[in-house]
Amino acid sequence: MAKSRKSRRGATAASVAETVDGGLAELIPDPDRARAWTLLLDGAPQSHVDLDDPAFLSFEYQRRLGHVIDLVAPPGRPVRAVHLGGGALTLARYVAATRPRSTQQVVERDAPLVELVRRELPLDRNARIRVRSTDAREGLAKVPDGWADLVVADVFSGARTPAHLTSTEFLDEVRRALAPGGWYAANLADGPPLTHLRGQIATAAARFAELALVGDPTVLRGRRFGNAVLVAADQPLPIPELTRRAASDPHPGRVEHGRALRDFTGGATPVTDASAVDSPAPPASVFT
Repeated sequence: MAKSRKSRRGATAASVAETVDGGLAELIPDPDRARAWTLLLDGAPQSHVDLDDPAFLSFEYQRRLGHVIDLVAPPGRPVRAVHLGGGALTLARYVAATRPRSTQQVVERDAPLVELVRRELPLDRNARIRVRSTDAREGLAKVPDGWADLVVADVFSGARTPAHLTSTEFLDEVRRALAPGGWYAANLADGPPLTHLRGQIATAAARFAELALVGDPTVLRGRRFGNAVLVAADQPLPIPELTRRAASDPHPGRVEHGRALRDFTGGATPVTDASAVDSPAPPASVFT
């Protein structure tokens, strides 16, 4: 169904609301950008897309993933990317805009959501983006060995990351799909006492030689619930440049790596399929 909603400027702007597998999906026009929209699922902001400027990233965690995309290869060079979790396809659009001729696979299990996004926020016809409507881990299993330069995990169901996407066995599948020199990046969400986040760092450390964590300092200190972006690879990461970019964000972030990041785990042990649980639900105040 379609409906109208008042923008913050007071003008009436058309919004779209439809029921999808994940709940009520709403596309709300951005009052400050002519052809930009925010995707909400059951009231929780999921993605922001500017059809006129797909290189514009509004959400804090998406900008940090954008930094990873910028640094995974020399500027402008096409890459092969796998996105686990699609939302409004914001990051796939970003790759297509900043790295033309890139080949991408998006795995988003919510087929009605994909249909809504494709209809209301159409992709550039020149973008080489294939979308699979299946479970993220099942979709990852179909990626050829050594195909991807970058695997991005940004999967939430009811604002929680499903347990089967948090384990060493899942990361074994990620490593299988990555090309030599490839990177893995994940959007993680947690709050005090950061049990989930510490466990995810320990899990990644069991499978990758090099790690970095980018987040708001108050989140990393366990003072509030929020997002942090994990980056993992088997070769040294460009920590100085990643640090510079994170610090220059509108909401500056901190980068932890090396000994400090190992200490951050606080003795947490790697998560396996047998011990995995969903990430914690955010408090209601996060979305108000």
